[in-house]
Amino acid sequence: MTVKQVDDLDAVVLGAGFSGLYMLYRLREAGYTTRVVEAGDGVGGVWYWNRYPGAKCDIESIYYNYTFSKELYQEWTWTSKYPEQKEILSYLNYVADKFHLRKDIQFNTRITAAHYDEAANRWRVQMNDGTSVTAKFFISGAGCLSAANLPNFKGLDRFKGDWYHTGKWPQEKVDFRGKRVGVIGNGSSGVQAIPEIAKEAEHLTVFQRTPQYTIPARNYLYDPAFVQKTKNNYEQIKRIMHETPTGNGIQFGQVSALEDSPEERIKVYEKAWQEGGFAFTSTYNDLFTNEEANKTASDFIRSKIRETVKNPETAEKLLPNYLFGTKRPILDTGYYETFNRDNVTLVDVKKSPVEEITPNGLRTSEEEHELDILVFATGYDGMTGPLFKIDIRGRDGVSLKEKWEDGASVRTYLGLATAGFPNFFMITGPESPSVLVNMPTAIEQHIDWIADCLEYMSQNGVETMEASREAEEEWSRHCREVAEMTLYVKTDSWYTGANIEGKPRSFLIYLGGFLNYKQKCNEVADSGYEGFTLSGVKTIK
Repeated sequence: MTVKQVDDLDAVVLGAGFSGLYMLYRLREAGYTTRVVEAGDGVGGVWYWNRYPGAKCDIESIYYNYTFSKELYQEWTWTSKYPEQKEILSYLNYVADKFHLRKDIQFNTRITAAHYDEAANRWRVQMNDGTSVTAKFFISGAGCLSAANLPNFKGLDRFKGDWYHTGKWPQEKVDFRGKRVGVIGNGSSGVQAIPEIAKEAEHLTVFQRTPQYTIPARNYLYDPAFVQKTKNNYEQIKRIMHETPTGNGIQFGQVSALEDSPEERIKVYEKAWQEGGFAFTSTYNDLFTNEEANKTASDFIRSKIRETVKNPETAEKLLPNYLFGTKRPILDTGYYETFNRDNVTLVDVKKSPVEEITPNGLRTSEEEHELDILVFATGYDGMTGPLFKIDIRGRDGVSLKEKWEDGASVRTYLGLATAGFPNFFMITGPESPSVLVNMPTAIEQHIDWIADCLEYMSQNGVETMEASREAEEEWSRHCREVAEMTLYVKTDSWYTGANIEGKPRSFLIYLGGFLNYKQKCNEVADSGYEGFTLSGVKTIK
């Protein structure tokens, strides 16, 4: 395909989700010519693609917002504690319209390559339509969970029915009525979709590899008085989001789970269980650092599964045997109760592995299941997957995949930048707090830091900014040391890349908390960007 040169910009931003929209807003306000490139035909990022039944956020909606505009916060009204996909997508469309962002977004276009031209100090960004642009800055807003993972199932190409992936769901409604449906996977998307599909399907077969701990969401509609009170307390909400360890108002317990008597501990867990949401994960201060403490929480949830699921054999299949919370904690609405329905069957594919997709269904090592529709709730290639989908090359033509050895030795500085890739920034990149804090909070902090950094470069005649290898080595080492102090590294999960066949295991999330991370970022900026190499004397236009 012949590449046609069409434009020269200050910045190209990848993706039009939460990250891309605010990054565009900040850059445009600062006077930078900017283009956002988005694969979908609309804004929304992950919330554009994740349209599967039951899709909703697990962060309270009053905290799942931008905070850069008080006017925006006053104008928008959420309807329930946990916002559904449709409402989040509507919110992001509202933001795009309010701030007139669409005119600088190129939709229905994928970035296929971004190569740094050292001689020109430009990023040459190539699109799948054969066009390309050059830009001084290349900024990734691809997010952590945008590369859908579809395992290589033998025979899928011969399946006569319809199949879907939760991460690439069609815009039109999928009709499950009268259908025999199979769902493969029971992570967060599976746990949300399974109860909804079961309400429609003639029969639903759930193919489970790893049982999950899930906590009831206890979602409810907001009272208008509460909504108004929240709007009146905008400044307080903003402080909670930007000045607490998780960015969403969750307060962790002050004592160890082992300090309470068994009787008192059960009362604490029960109260949190009835409250719903992540109140349960924050009951004690050592559930993610002490195996014995973790076991008390794990045992409690397993007791709830046995209590809820009527068939003892099915209940036993649903019992997790890993450390609670070391896989992504999941909020559910009627998940365990769904297995009490007459039209739902649970298949343990660890005991009876999937051998192939057949023209009429799915065959395990024990039997064939006839199906009309297959749903793959098999998650994402997290953290590095979205970046590795693009041919990103820095100095000397070295690709990001080569530098990071396909994920075996990921090294970043603050999750924002990486050595050898000048003027390339990552929003919530690997080794930032990202998915273990409130994402809109993390996104705003990252974008404000990047925008302020570009302003510093402009004011000081800095042409290029690049993380030093020493700084990224030190930061990566610190990230690993913090992770090793927790239980997260003891479990295979998408956090560690274990859900992707052949992907090297590593823990790529900073676990020191949002406040510590924010303080470190501020210190770096206040020091004149210590740990970065600044060069050039040309004035940035």
